[in-house]
Amino acid sequence: MRLPLPTLALLGALASLPAQATDLATAQRLWLAGQKTQAAEQIEQALARSPDDLQLRFALGVMKMELGDRTRARTIFTRLTQDFPDLADPYNNLAVLHAAAGELDEARAALEQALRVQPDHAQAQENLGDVLVRLALRAYQRAQKVSLAPGDALAGKISRTLALTRDLTPTR
Repeated sequence: MRLPLPTLALLGALASLPAQATDLATAQRLWLAGQKTQAAEQIEQALARSPDDLQLRFALGVMKMELGDRTRARTIFTRLTQDFPDLADPYNNLAVLHAAAGELDEARAALEQALRVQPDHAQAQENLGDVLVRLALRAYQRAQKVSLAPGDALAGKISRTLALTRDLTPTR
């Protein structure tokens, strides 16, 4: 199952905040104009001046995810969870990266942490449901592999869960 990359909707809200709002707004305009690499460079330049700025760091993480630089995005979101452990969004985005890499147990742990921090985080709730379905499929498939005589019930569960996973689209 392919996990979609996040959108920049949150960046619009972040751009309205006072810290580095001009840099964020400029980067968002560049991004929306299709100049995605330049937008990320704008954020990196702003971070050189304000390396601890939460909004800039988060924006760069989202941009790196969308640009396909998952290694850099993972590093950014991991550091954000360490520096700002009371924020749910970095955990949620880190979970999306883990899930995309097939690291379902790590994704579940990150989503559970996001929900401990913010129990009403709707996207983390939805993403956790998606990860749990994928974990169920993995368990069913393992059961089938080790079973001496897998039954029709197990085959049916695998079939239904496979169909369900095709419809899942965990997002940021």
